Amino acid sequence: MAQNDDFQEMLAAIAAVYETEENPQGSYTAKTLLVTPSPIAFEPVAPCALDSGIRAVLAESPHPVARSVLATQHLLDWGSNPVEGNTQEDIAALISVLTLMGPEGPIPAPDVRLGLVYMRPNSYYPLHLHDADETYAIIAGQALWTAGDDTQMRGVGSMIHHPSLMPHAFRTGAAGFLAIWRWSGDINTHSYAFTETLEADLIA
Repeated sequence: MAQNDDFQEMLAAIAAVYETEENPQGSYTAKTLLVTPSPIAFEPVAPCALDSGIRAVLAESPHPVARSVLATQHLLDWGSNPVEGNTQEDIAALISVLTLMGPEGPIPAPDVRLGLVYMRPNSYYPLHLHDADETYAIIAGQALWTAGDDTQMRGVGSMIHHPSLMPHAFRTGAAGFLAIWRWSGDINTHSYAFTETLEADLIA
């Protein structure tokens, strides 16, 4: 089903990012996104609970995907983590996730998942892992990012790869962050698990 021009430009901008990924699953995900039509039209939706934060961090970013997401924000049905049944209740409100492509749609794909994630400022999302191979691309804001044994500040333009079962975590500062994410390989959601307990004093 045809989408509006802004929405198509957003998909093309996201695909362009993953076409540059060294992992071949990046280019495969990009191609799948571009050739798979959505059976539904994306219509205007009510703002999500974190809409103001999402708009604020996007507005500060020069990244082309950030600009295209901001232009289509009124069409994007942001929600909770799709694996929220496996997450700790206290951190469910720290992030908002938009799934664009996957087995459950809205753009159907049986073997990859792709979407956007926003994390609030001054928050910590603890170490977790999953079976899926994953690559994030930060398009707005920044975070102190742990991927396995590596911890460093990651900002706009950073691409971070998590092989299957690599523990990873994020801590945001004053701006929060917004990123694209993709899953490939074993993309089941039931393997999503935390490897550390979120202490009360870690909740911003």
